[in-house]
Amino acid sequence: MQQSVSGFSKFSKAEKINWLISNYFNENSDAKSVLKSYWNSNEKLQQLHDEFIENTISNFYMPFGIAPNFLINGALYTLPMTIEESSVVAAASNAAKFWWSRGGFKTSVISTTKIGHVHFMFEGNSTILKSYFENIKPQLLESTKPLTKNMEKRGGGILDLKLVDCTKKMSHYFQLETTFETKDAMGANFINSCLEQIASTFETLTQNSNALKGYQPKIVMSILSNYVPECLVRAEVSCRVDELTLDGHFSGEEFAEKFMQAVRIAEVEPYRAVTHNKGIMNGVDAVVIATGNDFRAVEAGVHAYAAKDGHYASLSHASLDNGIFKFWMDIPLALGTVGGLTGLHPMVKLALEMLGKPSAPQLMEIVAVAGLAQNFAALRSLTTTGIQKGHMKMHLLNILNQIGANTTEKEQLVQHFKTNSVSHRAVVDALKNLRD
Repeated sequence: MQQSVSGFSKFSKAEKINWLISNYFNENSDAKSVLKSYWNSNEKLQQLHDEFIENTISNFYMPFGIAPNFLINGALYTLPMTIEESSVVAAASNAAKFWWSRGGFKTSVISTTKIGHVHFMFEGNSTILKSYFENIKPQLLESTKPLTKNMEKRGGGILDLKLVDCTKKMSHYFQLETTFETKDAMGANFINSCLEQIASTFETLTQNSNALKGYQPKIVMSILSNYVPECLVRAEVSCRVDELTLDGHFSGEEFAEKFMQAVRIAEVEPYRAVTHNKGIMNGVDAVVIATGNDFRAVEAGVHAYAAKDGHYASLSHASLDNGIFKFWMDIPLALGTVGGLTGLHPMVKLALEMLGKPSAPQLMEIVAVAGLAQNFAALRSLTTTGIQKGHMKMHLLNILNQIGANTTEKEQLVQHFKTNSVSHRAVVDALKNLRD
């Protein structure tokens, strides 16, 4: 039976591993050797990784790939992508190559502001509270000046502070909603520090205030929101419809019609929209992770945005007007190129250098393009050959490794499956026949 443990964070790494092995693995387990095999031989680098989070006992590797030929606003990029799914980098690269000869991707940052809230309860008269808030608003903002000074030098800071009455959603519930510009930083720590200072000042000013008729606002919490509909970027591609002609499949008009129907289905059917948007996030997350940004925050904000109209729907859209096919997407992305891991993780620094050391808005554009490219590649496969043909070809090596094929067998079976359908059963049978 496993035992609870006290003071675990104070154990050495070796003690943590020994505790884990003794409680969760049998005596013949190779768990310890597996954990140690992923340690970095560079002690300084390993210590850096150990200090990223608490209770580190090893590293978890993910492939770091690159997708070339991305023409974005006239400039050529090679995108860093960190992801374990076999077909993602290949699909992104194929889409990049397809659009490179058709004018490439066009992007524009629509807005870059972020929002945070002081959530509080107030049982008094809301009209009196609103009047009182307007009187103390300058003092609330003034209290954040020591925190915003450096950000303001970079052109950022607090843009607005307002009182929001949320009592229709929940009795006595109000917010102090603050809008921020954080420039090249994602800004989570900056935003939360400002919000906590506003909350503290608000609490102090309102204590025993005669203006509020004896009713004391009660702070619940102060926190940024990962829903960032005002931190928005658009990515799009377009070409003459005849340029979409796919040899052996459809004319450009036929392909465009089927493609737009697929997009329309994702716009109206949530079951399809979730998978459709997941494909977008394959590209988005891969670049977000490679550049040291918070993919969980991005995912949460993006999916909330996909449901902004009351039902979950496609993030991307397509049209055909006057012989011009257009495919585009607006997506909220709160990203940073300074702070966090961007200056610490060697691979993150390398990825950002590869991209030309972009500003946060430029990175927003690059990430949005990765998502749109991935979506285009998926929809093109779905509406032509089917998704499994390309996906299973890429998955072939994973299957061969899983069933223990040696190097010679892999080479022969890769050749075999260039002209045969890939499935797990087919690969197992082919290996058996080869060995027989």
